[in-house]
Amino acid sequence: MRSTPPSARARSRGDAGRHAVTRDEYLDQPLERRLERLARTPDDLAAALSGHADAALARRPAAKAWSAKEVVCHLRDIEELCILRFHLMLATDDPPVMVVGDPPRDPARWGIGGDVPVPLDADRWAEERQYQKSDTAAALGAFRRRRREVLAFLKALTPEQWQRGSLHPSRGRITFAEWTAGMAAHDDNHLEQLARAFAGRA
Repeated sequence: MRSTPPSARARSRGDAGRHAVTRDEYLDQPLERRLERLARTPDDLAAALSGHADAALARRPAAKAWSAKEVVCHLRDIEELCILRFHLMLATDDPPVMVVGDPPRDPARWGIGGDVPVPLDADRWAEERQYQKSDTAAALGAFRRRRREVLAFLKALTPEQWQRGSLHPSRGRITFAEWTAGMAAHDDNHLEQLARAFAGRA
């Protein structure tokens, strides 16, 4: 899988030795700071992509490592998953949810098995949605719009609604506030992955 797994994210460090903030460390920060981080990500991506030709955006640093273009498309599609999950959390009490890279512990309950694979497969998305043929600027624009919608949704929540949750396959119950920490760490991880792709390092 080309998307860095959570265990590696927790250990990752930036190109200049900067400590990569983990989900747990984001949880120790005020919620407002997490939301500010989420709001900055589209501009951080735009700055990182600026000045790079399409050949550089599509260059994979290794056979099984994503290009910068694929990273942006992944973030766009994950953001769509996030807003769908959040609507479900608001309308339903503690719904169980699927998570990319963390399959259900009881797949049969979800109808998974045999000819029915786990539907949230980041590498399958990259191949079938042809990330490498995508327009990077259009993908970034779609991510920016979706992130703006996610933030508008979150900022409209009441204090009581912030405590609504969902059931994560390995972490148990996770509230809206806790999801923002995971999203912020996910952003950091993929911004670093994008920098590695430009540097030719997997």
